[in-house]
Amino acid sequence: MELEGRSAGGVAGGPAAGPGRSPGESALLDGWLQRGVGRGAGGGEAGAYQPPVRLDPESGPEYEALPAGATVTTHMVAGAVAGILEHCVMYPIDCVKTRMQSLQPDPAARYRNVLEALWRIMRTEGLWRPMRGLNVTATGAGPAHALYFACYEKLKKTLSDVIHPGGNSHIANGAAGCVATLLHDAAMNPAEVVKQRMQMYNSPYHRVTDCVRAVWQNEGAGAFYRSYTTQLTMNVPFQAIHFMTYEFLQEHFNPQRRYNPSSHVLCGACAGAVAAAATTPLDVCKTLLNTQESLALNSNITGHITGMASAFRTVYQVGGVTAYFRGVQARVIYQIPSTAIAWSVYEFFKYLITKRQEEWRAGK
Repeated sequence: MELEGRSAGGVAGGPAAGPGRSPGESALLDGWLQRGVGRGAGGGEAGAYQPPVRLDPESGPEYEALPAGATVTTHMVAGAVAGILEHCVMYPIDCVKTRMQSLQPDPAARYRNVLEALWRIMRTEGLWRPMRGLNVTATGAGPAHALYFACYEKLKKTLSDVIHPGGNSHIANGAAGCVATLLHDAAMNPAEVVKQRMQMYNSPYHRVTDCVRAVWQNEGAGAFYRSYTTQLTMNVPFQAIHFMTYEFLQEHFNPQRRYNPSSHVLCGACAGAVAAAATTPLDVCKTLLNTQESLALNSNITGHITGMASAFRTVYQVGGVTAYFRGVQARVIYQIPSTAIAWSVYEFFKYLITKRQEEWRAGK
């Protein structure tokens, strides 16, 4: 009789609304049983009771899953933020690096290591002295890194599709980094010239405008790009090594290429350290061309050091082979957190912006 009473509204073989069970409870149980029947063909017994499946929160889409379809604008915004933060956070170390690369420093500006240099600069020249020139650096870093990351992402995908369709190509990564460097350095070089002249010991410049005016009047507009070829000669191999190392490490630590902050920090730091150590001699020559260090000029017949050949010759004449590695400690210490910050901030903002764009499109 119970079966006949259930056959009109329930599932044959299902429990009836017995004593103590309300019609609402029976209807809910009927729904579970009907879903169980639908799944019976998949491996369970037809009509067997199967309670609702509770999904594990970790089995759903992961937070780290990087959204696809980041636009050029997204890359530019994320790159600009990453560049500004990177240079601002690491600027005091950059100041020390510039001074430690001096070929014939003043006796008061001879430093044993980075920490001692920072302490002495702040103690003898003022607490904010290591930050002088930060404003021009931040102004240049924004557009320079916007162009840099947008160009890299676009070319990396285009070249990878040609060289290794459907996969990752180290050649494409290196080539994309080299081309992106051309745009980055074109935007950043004038700011580098002003920044390094303001960082030098006993610099006569206290304001950016004073430095820009003096360089323009005394050396001409070309002085802002005097080190451009050397900068490219340094940064092209630096970025090739940097990007190839970063992408190589990502294949091992983050093979599925998700948004993974720890892998971005680790891979960025290691890539920056390797590239920085390998290109230190070129960075020393770039610093000499930017600063036109007066004591080094005394050993140069032409009066002004122009071009990489002249810079390399002057560095050797003044300090020998070891002079090419002046400031290598500060350079590596600078690049490890610098590239870690740049990559982690860039990947975070790229993920965040793309995710917000997708949510906005879905809500329209």
